Amino acid sequence: MTDEIVTDTQTAVEEQLVDNVVRSFDDCTDPRLKQLLTSLVHHLHGFIRDVRLTEAEWNAAIEFLTEVGHITDDRRQEFILLSDVLGASMQTINVANPACENATEATVFGPFFVDDAPRIDLGGDASGGASGQPCWVEGTVRDTGGDPVPWARIEIWEADEDGFYDVQYDDARVGGRAHLYSDDDGHYRFWALTPTPYPIPHDGPVGRMLTATGRSPMRASHLHFMVTAEGMRTLVTHIFVSGDELLDSDTVFGVKDSLIKEFVEQPAGTPTPDGRDVGDKSWARTVFDIVLAPADV
Repeated sequence: MTDEIVTDTQTAVEEQLVDNVVRSFDDCTDPRLKQLLTSLVHHLHGFIRDVRLTEAEWNAAIEFLTEVGHITDDRRQEFILLSDVLGASMQTINVANPACENATEATVFGPFFVDDAPRIDLGGDASGGASGQPCWVEGTVRDTGGDPVPWARIEIWEADEDGFYDVQYDDARVGGRAHLYSDDDGHYRFWALTPTPYPIPHDGPVGRMLTATGRSPMRASHLHFMVTAEGMRTLVTHIFVSGDELLDSDTVFGVKDSLIKEFVEQPAGTPTPDGRDVGDKSWARTVFDIVLAPADV
């Protein structure tokens, strides 16, 4: 914080620079790009002027972003983590996915999605051998008018009971992720793992930022979904476990009340919906009915 008094002369110098930078985009032929850059300049310069940013602080910020870039690779996306913990990811989702009648709410994508997850049949097992309590997930995919959406592609991914996604291991395993399709009546069902809390990767620059600001890296227990269907807006969302103590402090601000679901634990020996033998384990079950918004909304 600073008590610096900014003179009228100094203010004029700073405002002239903003004007000069904005004018530098006058010949931009892409209207949207011009809008984005012009707004960025106004907000960035506004921030610098508001906090009276020092050169040392600006250099530290550049060094921080450089570290974020250096730790990012094809298995870890530190820039997404940074966007997530600043709430930028969630705010972008809010803006890009306006409420539409009874459509299921969207939430953060996260850094651990991988293309080409294995396909499973209805009732198949998405865990791929990952450790955790078996969980039966079922529901329907419908449009906002209540009509079933057949053959919707449903991508699912989650961490194991130790809080790690498959891509965080070094052995090229594939587990805790799969895709399947709803049936002709819009129904779907699969086995997964009961979600458990876990920390986002916090051994890098984003983790150090959280520590410096007294924030936890923990995420509330959740299971990721991405649902696509012809004529429908793509839905990226999670479901969260009712009663999780982290629901009010999810470090990426992804929790929405409508996405909190009951995961009902079943004692060992309780028959499963499809007759699967889960041995002497307890298991859980939940229902998640998905409503897709039209693509043009």
